Amino acid sequence: MVRGGRPKPVLEAWTTLTLAAAATPRVTVGTFVANVMNRHPAVFARMAATLAEAAPGRVVIGLGIGGNPREHEALGIPFPDVAERVARLEEAAAVMRAVWSGEPVDRPSPYYPLHGPALLPAPDPRPQIVVGGQSPAGARLAARAGDGWTTRPDLLDRLLPVYRDGCAAAGREPGPVIVGFEDGRSGVDSIVGTPWAVEPRAELERWRDRGATGVIVTARTSADVDALVDAAER
Repeated sequence: MVRGGRPKPVLEAWTTLTLAAAATPRVTVGTFVANVMNRHPAVFARMAATLAEAAPGRVVIGLGIGGNPREHEALGIPFPDVAERVARLEEAAAVMRAVWSGEPVDRPSPYYPLHGPALLPAPDPRPQIVVGGQSPAGARLAARAGDGWTTRPDLLDRLLPVYRDGCAAAGREPGPVIVGFEDGRSGVDSIVGTPWAVEPRAELERWRDRGATGVIVTARTSADVDALVDAAER
């Protein structure tokens, strides 16, 4: 919501996702990433479960710890230190899965205690949780709490071994590894004229060879949308 400089128009994510899910029977829909600090995870879970009714098997929820204190200040929400935000995200993921189970949830928690009825209908299959991480601690958090991990392209080579080691320590296979090209730090502000628009197949193969299983390229303008559609049709 607040990124510094002059604000740009941004549509509310969950309403937009519902519109997208209703418009197509195939496209995967989800957030990359939603800040767990500004909504209770049980609310996130209900929103995702409702979306899954419109798009069963096509919902992926990206979660992050929030890295911009100005967004919190704008809403009057506390901005805890990194350790607490990491702990909150790990607990939030556990709460969401518990809510999606379809069973009554009664669990103590230092952050998100729950004493309530079951969420019905339970989503089947349940939405996948992909955790955003841009540090070694974030990659290890994704290994513990997520079904997959997403990060910036400039961090993939350094953090991918950390994520894989974290999955091994947790006794599980690595999940999807998604690289997000979404801002100036990632080298992409508009995709027009970039390899994503000119040579999309070669670009996808390049990131696959580096260990990514998926990419997200943000379309900020109608020209970007046209370029993505053209690339997808090749």
